[in-house]
Amino acid sequence: MKLIGERIYLRPLEEEDAAVWTEHNVKNQDHFQAVTPARDESYYSEDFQLDWIRHCAEDFREDRQYHFGIFLKVNDELIGGISLFQVQRRFFQRAMMGYSLDKDYEGNGYMTEAARLLVDFGFRELKLHRIWAEAKPSNLGSIRVLEKAGFEQEGIARKNVMINGRWEDHTVLSILNPEE
Repeated sequence: MKLIGERIYLRPLEEEDAAVWTEHNVKNQDHFQAVTPARDESYYSEDFQLDWIRHCAEDFREDRQYHFGIFLKVNDELIGGISLFQVQRRFFQRAMMGYSLDKDYEGNGYMTEAARLLVDFGFRELKLHRIWAEAKPSNLGSIRVLEKAGFEQEGIARKNVMINGRWEDHTVLSILNPEE
């Protein structure tokens, strides 16, 4: 499965991507640490990432999580990842969006394009009603990406995520399926 955009495409990571996905995480470790929970050193091993890719494939099949790599169309370079996770069905029909982008590719609109592709997939293919995301209030770039993709701010989740030993507030944003 591929979700094709103007300059990028999204596809589920495969076992063969484990090495390059590990490199992505190692290269950006310090950059991501400012906005994500602490990760054990084992997270940065290829074995861990291979297991994670296998877990994501199972979750994809079981409608629990949809993780995609973000690839440049021009050369197939992996530059990030984007997910719909915490998929809730029945009365909710919703999921949370999360993403990461190589620091060298920020500010070029790639993540906004990826977010739009994934939102379209979530609404058209998965028939979700609502997609939400969260970002630290100081992470203006991430908030801007979400707003450009059609998300609206809902409020603040106070002391929401433990980052670098501190409970951090997060801005909550969401988008509703326009077809409903």
